[in-house]
Formats: sequence, C-alpha cells, structure tokens
Amino acid sequence: MGAAMVFFMKGEMKSRLQKALLGFASGVMIAASVWSLLIPAIDMAEADGKIAWVPAVVGFLLGIGFLLLLDTLIPHLHFASEAPEGRPSKLGKSFMLVLAVTLHNIPEGMAVGVVLAGMLSGSTVISAAGAFALAIGIAIQNFPEGAIISMPLVSSGLSKKKAFQYGFLSGVVEPVGAVVTILLTSLVTPILPYILSFAAGAMIYVVVEELIPEAQAGEHSNIGTIGVALGFALMMLLDVALG
Repeated sequence: MGAAMVFFMKGEMKSRLQKALLGFASGVMIAASVWSLLIPAIDMAEADGKIAWVPAVVGFLLGIGFLLLLDTLIPHLHFASEAPEGRPSKLGKSFMLVLAVTLHNIPEGMAVGVVLAGMLSGSTVISAAGAFALAIGIAIQNFPEGAIISMPLVSSGLSKKKAFQYGFLSGVVEPVGAVVTILLTSLVTPILPYILSFAAGAMIYVVVEELIPEAQAGEHSNIGTIGVALGFALMMLLDVALG
C-alpha cells in the first residue's frame, strides 16, 4: 500500500516529510526492540531459571553482527549517499536502492515471526495482544517506508509501475520471513530468548546505521527527532492498549 502511493503523489517527496517518516520508523523500531523483544527475552530466560541477561546480550550482539555482515557483503545504496556499500558490483543504482531497503526489512519480518512463534508455542511471557501490537506497529511504519522507496525510484528514471513493483518486492521479505519463522516454531522455541534478542539487535542496527543518519542528513532539522518521539509514543500506546 505504501509503494502504491507512487501512483498518487506528484514529483519528489519533500525532504522534511521524508525525514519525519524515517524518524517515525526509527521510533517504532526502537520501542518494538525493547518492549516486544528484549524485555520478553529477559523475562523468559528468568522464568526458565537461567541467567536473565545472557540470552538478551548474546542474541542482541549476534543480531548486530549478522546485519553488519550482510551490510558488508551485499552491494546496496542508501538514499542519502552517492557511494554504494558492500562488495563492488555493477548493479544499477535503482536496484541497489531496493537492496538497501530489503536488507532492513529482513529483521522486521523476523521480529513479527518470532513473536508470533513464541505466542503459538504457549509462552506465558508473549501474549496474543503483545504480538498483535508489534505486528500493527511494524505495519504502520511500513506504509511510509513503501512511499519512501518508490518515490525516489521514479525520480531516478523508472516508470511508476516499475517503481511500485520494486517497492513492493522490497517489502515482501517481511511476510516471507515471518511465515518461515512461524513454520519453524518447534525448532525456535528452545532458544526463543536468543532469537527474540537477535531480532532486536538486527532492528537496532538498521535504526543506527541507516534510518537515523538519513533522517538527519542535509540541512539541519529537528523533524526527524520529532518523528522518532511520535513513533516511540505510538508503540507505547499500542503496548499499553493491547498488552
């Protein structure tokens, strides 16, 4: 739905709006990482009689490391940068822009999938309402993300139809990742605290490496910071209302 905004919006997305939306996505992901992933991981380990902080810290650092590895190996291009990252490649600019968004969608899909897997496993720490709150929060911030990826693609010379297709495909990894995680519930359950923390680390990596720098790029503005506050507050409200 977010990528489909390319058919209704004229010209480029205004810089201030893009920064606000990037900040909003950052706020949602930070809050989701803490309340929906790290805190349940700690509570779950404690309930199992384990050292509560170990799965959270180990899983978190592994998640950071995994995204760092992908970031190093896969060629991609961030919107605020002219130089591509990852291994040298002859891929086109448009395709590398899509790869950048696809990379940070992977942990979002994992996060939703692992929380739902925890709920289906019968964990008393993860409630249906909590899993639903996380899914809603990620879905809300995905809407502007779809527009953020598709609009620049049109500006770079692609047709609106192609830009929509690329934007759509960059987001498909989320439901695919979630479904795969849910199907592996029986395998995931024994190490669920580590997997929850892994997803949190991966999401925080995306926020620090990509979203916040892009929200603050160019002329100084506080709009990105305001977006972070609004996204964080929204997740807090969802957590209280549904949890």
